[in-house]
Amino acid sequence: MNADRSDLDYCISPYVMKVAAARGGVRTPGRNQTMTTIPDKYLDLLQQKKAFASLATVMSDGSPQVTPVWFDYADGVVRVNTARGRVKARTLQKGVPVALSILDPDNPYRYLQIRGRVRRATEEGAAEHIDSLAKKYLGKDKYPFARPGEVRIMCEIEPTSASGMD
Repeated sequence: MNADRSDLDYCISPYVMKVAAARGGVRTPGRNQTMTTIPDKYLDLLQQKKAFASLATVMSDGSPQVTPVWFDYADGVVRVNTARGRVKARTLQKGVPVALSILDPDNPYRYLQIRGRVRRATEEGAAEHIDSLAKKYLGKDKYPFARPGEVRIMCEIEPTSASGMD
């Protein structure tokens, strides 16, 4: 099954869609917001350091949910990975807003905040992506925590704003 399809069993909840409709609909970058460039002085947090991100999403009841995640950054897009059936798989759907906070592991008073929208959630390349994240964060070639039959999903987040403190 392709996770790009809108009729997945973990699609955007009716409540989130109702709230989005009341606020003018789910907007995607390029229509009402444009993709932003991460300031150069924070690129080390995305490309060189083994930093974790705190990923904020919205639950089906409208409440916020925050999870620490592994991530990488490629072609101006932050990529995270999850498995089908998890909360992140249900909340990280195309077009929905998210926020990430990334602390510098060497200086907790330095951080980067990114707000954006999910550009894509796909199973295509997701297994290879989680293996690359395992290499970055654990030094292992294969993701060691996979469960039998687990289906991975890679989510691409387009930054619409970025700010930080150093």
